[in-house]
Amino acid sequence: MTDIELERLDRDEIIRNLKSTDYDVLVIGGGITGAGIALDAASRGFSVALVEMNDFASGTSSRSTKLIHGGLRYLKQFEIALVREVGRERAIVHKLAPHLVRSEKMLLPLIQGGTFGKFATSLGLMVYDVLAGVESADQRKMLSKEETLLKEPLLDPEVLEGSGIYAEYRTDDARLTVEVIKTACAFGADCINYVQVLDFTYDEGTINGAHVRDVASGDLFDISARYVISAAGPWVDELRDKDDSLEGKRLHLTKGVHIVIPHDKLPVRQAVYFDVPDGRMIFAIPRGQVTYVGTTDTDYSGDKNHVLTNLEDVEYLLDAVNNTFPSVHLTSADVVSSWAGLRPLIHEDGKSASELSRKDEIFESETGLLSMAGGKLTGYRKMGERIVNILVKKFEEDHEDAGLADVQTDHIPLGGAAFKNAEEVNIYQRRVGDAILPFGLGEYDAWYLTSNYGKQTDTIIENLKSANSKGLHALLEAEVRYCMEFELTHTLCDFFIRRTGRLYFDIGSVRQGYEWVAEVMAKNLNWDDDRLNEEIQEIRRNIEEVSNFT
Repeated sequence: MTDIELERLDRDEIIRNLKSTDYDVLVIGGGITGAGIALDAASRGFSVALVEMNDFASGTSSRSTKLIHGGLRYLKQFEIALVREVGRERAIVHKLAPHLVRSEKMLLPLIQGGTFGKFATSLGLMVYDVLAGVESADQRKMLSKEETLLKEPLLDPEVLEGSGIYAEYRTDDARLTVEVIKTACAFGADCINYVQVLDFTYDEGTINGAHVRDVASGDLFDISARYVISAAGPWVDELRDKDDSLEGKRLHLTKGVHIVIPHDKLPVRQAVYFDVPDGRMIFAIPRGQVTYVGTTDTDYSGDKNHVLTNLEDVEYLLDAVNNTFPSVHLTSADVVSSWAGLRPLIHEDGKSASELSRKDEIFESETGLLSMAGGKLTGYRKMGERIVNILVKKFEEDHEDAGLADVQTDHIPLGGAAFKNAEEVNIYQRRVGDAILPFGLGEYDAWYLTSNYGKQTDTIIENLKSANSKGLHALLEAEVRYCMEFELTHTLCDFFIRRTGRLYFDIGSVRQGYEWVAEVMAKNLNWDDDRLNEEIQEIRRNIEEVSNFT
C-alpha cells in the first residue's frame, strides 16, 4: 500500500464543481455505504459526486455497535455466505486502517439454559474461524468455568459453565465513514454534506441527475450525472418514491440502542457477548474510560430524522447487564450517554426484527436509478464493489475503450498514511504521547488521537503549538481546526458526535468544552451571534437527549 495525500476540503469550491460538472456518477447518501461506493467508483476512474442531506455518517453510520465483526450470530440463521464475506472483509479493513480497526478479543460465556452449549459453541466458533479466515493466533479457545472467572470475575458463578474466546475488531463507525469520504476526495470525488436531494431530473424518462438544495445557504441547483445511485440507508424508499419506482421489496426499519456507563461502574476486562433471557444476545465493550452496552432490536415507524433512546430501552439493557453481572447493580443514574439508530433491513413477511437478514440488495428502476439497501458496516467495501461493477458493465457497453481500472479498494489505505500493522500503531501512539505531554495531555489522549486520526495526528500536534490554552481546551482547539480544514466540519454536533465521538464516549469533555469550541468555529466559519447561539442550543439539546430518558 502506498500513502494517499489527503487534501484540504473547501466547501465553496465543491459546490461550484457540483453546479458545473457533468459527472459519471452521483451518489446520494453520505453514510458508510455511499462513502464506499464513491471511493470504489472514483478509484476506478469515474468522475463522482456525493451529496448528504445532513452530516456524513449522521444516520445509521454513527449509531452501530462500532464493530467490524464477522456476525457470529448469523451462523444461527445459517447465513453462511454472509458470515464468510464479512469475516474476510474485516481482515481487509483492519489492514487498511489498523489504527481505527483494532483487534478485540470477545468472551462468549456459556450459561445454564443459554443459547449455546459447550459443544455447539466450540463447533460454531471453529466454523466461524474457518469461514472468516481467522489467523491461527486469533482462533477460538474454549475455557473452563474456572478459567472464565479468572478472565472475567464479574460473571455469575452460579450459572456459568465455561466460555469461548474469539476475535473481533472494534472501530468508530463515523470516523471510518469520514476517512473513506476523504479518501474518495483524494481520488477526485466531490463529496459534500448538507446538500439535500429534492427531486430527480430526467432525459426522455432516463434519470440524469438531481435537483438539490444547499442546506447551508438555501441555494437551489441541479447536479448532472450519467448514473445515479441511492445509498440513503433508512431513506432509500423515500427516494424510490420520488422516482415513482417504490414497488416490490421494501425496507423494514428497526431501532438499536446502546448505553454508555463509566468503566469503573462496569469494569469488564474485555468485551463480552452474552445471553439475555428473551433469547437475544448483547455486547458489553470497554472503550477508553467507559463501557458501552447494546443493542436493542425493535420495529420502528417514527421520525427517521430524530431517533431517541427512551427509558424502556435503557431498562432493557440494564436488566440484561445486571442479570449477567449480578454484582454491579446498575441503575439508569449510572448511564452517562447513549445513542439510538435505525437499521434499514429488507422486509420479510412473518419475521421479527431480530430474525431479518442483514444482507444487502440492489434495486434498479426503469428510469435507471440504482438503490443499495440493507447490508452491514463490515461489508461496506464489498457493497461498493458490487454496485460499481454494474456501472462498469453499463459504461463499457457504451464505450469500447472505457479505460477503467479494476477494483482496488482492498489496498487503498484509509487515513492517508498507512500503518504496517498494529505494533506500528502502538509505536506511533507512544510517540504521540511524548509529543503532547508538554501541552498538559496524557496517555489517554494519545490513545484517543491515534485511534481517531492515525498519522493525521501530526497535523493536530502542529495545531497544538499555536493553541491559545493548555489541556483539554488546547486539544479541542487543535482538533476542531483540523476537522474544519480537512473534514468539512460545519456544526458543533458534527465535531462532538461524528468527528470525535466525544458526546458518546467522553461527554464530560463536551460539557467542559462546547462553548470554547463554539467560539473557535464562529471565528473560522464567520458565524454571526444568532448562528452561534443556535449551535450552542443544539449541542445542549443533544447532551440532554443522550443522557436523560423518558
